Amino acid sequence: MGSYVVSTKEEQEQMLKSMGYKEIRELFSMIPEDVRLNRELNLPPGCSEMEVLRRMEELADENTIFRHIFRGAGAYHHYIPAAVNRIAQKEEFLTAYTPYQAEISQGILQSVFEYQTMICELTGMDVSNASVYDGATAAAEAAAMCRDRKRNKIVVSASTNPEVVQTIQTYCFGNGSEIAIVPEKSGVTDLEALKETMTPDVCCFYVQQPNFYGILEHYEDIEEIVHKSGAMLVMGCNPIALAVLKTPGEYGADMAVGDGQPLGMPLGFGGPYQGFMTVRASHARKLPGRIVGETTDEKGNRAFVLTLQAREQHIRREKAGSNICSNQALCTLRAAVYMAVMGSRGMEEAAQQCTAKAHYLQQELDKIGYKLKFQQPFFHEFVTSTPMPAKKALKHLEEQGFLGGLPLSDNEILWCTTEQNTRAEMDEMTAILKGVQES
Repeated sequence: MGSYVVSTKEEQEQMLKSMGYKEIRELFSMIPEDVRLNRELNLPPGCSEMEVLRRMEELADENTIFRHIFRGAGAYHHYIPAAVNRIAQKEEFLTAYTPYQAEISQGILQSVFEYQTMICELTGMDVSNASVYDGATAAAEAAAMCRDRKRNKIVVSASTNPEVVQTIQTYCFGNGSEIAIVPEKSGVTDLEALKETMTPDVCCFYVQQPNFYGILEHYEDIEEIVHKSGAMLVMGCNPIALAVLKTPGEYGADMAVGDGQPLGMPLGFGGPYQGFMTVRASHARKLPGRIVGETTDEKGNRAFVLTLQAREQHIRREKAGSNICSNQALCTLRAAVYMAVMGSRGMEEAAQQCTAKAHYLQQELDKIGYKLKFQQPFFHEFVTSTPMPAKKALKHLEEQGFLGGLPLSDNEILWCTTEQNTRAEMDEMTAILKGVQES
């Protein structure tokens, strides 16, 4: 990493003198006195390096580290090849900032261009931006893109991740849009209810594939209903699932969004993650953030430029969409490296292992009374009932180093598997649950 050289007291005095000030308080004289702090910060006394390190170790010891993870619901425990971490930790990547001066930012522009190319191939869409904050934000931004003067109503399937629904609702509250929730039936979108909801004032319908319950939606029917009404179709995607499922482009979606966390980003408390956004070419000018294009310089050499950036904050101000800065740029880089390292065959194998192991776990859980709730095709997540209170079962698992599924109710759990889960640990978890029932 780069180094930081602190200024001395003498240097600070020289800088103040050059600006015509005698002391630092004069520099902030325009701030009203009644809003100034005028007291010391409420911070503990300073500590030595050894004391700070010891305190950090004490706090770290309070963390619970699970040996095995069977929970998803939007954040997934996938294997990250060592090359991803090694490349992303290079100083030139870690210190790269958002390219406001594109002509001298060829490196980061190339990495974003390659990311956009690969994410478009993965989704089957025409154009990608340089990502937004996370998958929920991407969904809300896509819905906002669909609005116009005649159509201002956003429709969302009840089979959507509740956190994504909440984010869309927040955006709708801010921009004055109406939102309607289409109920689910047997774990998927109720098609008859969807038909009734798609009125002439609806601008778009958002649905996930697979949905929150891990189930594959009847997307062909959904596409026909939505487009027949004149609205746009926004598809939320799991990028790993796209390696084996039909792409949003093949389904006829207008926009495809999702969270890039499965693409080389480890689990974390709130991230940082990145939300990908891809659209058909006809919607490119409304995309928030930035789009990188490829061209040639005056010598005929390959070069990269920022295109269609007039919608940014520095131009459109309050009318602008989301921006992309250094946080998402690094996450986008990790996603690009992950896709390049894994390749299409590697991602396909990871996806096949995810779904094969999920079906194996579901069969083993069924034998001990954890019955599948929805009789529908699923990818790598599924919901079961529980023969005992869900929290009790999950607590026993946690005591043995297992993070079980997400409790949806007192007797329902959403389970998840990835390529990292082995048959041995699935058998061990099933045995633990069986033992709890018998005791």
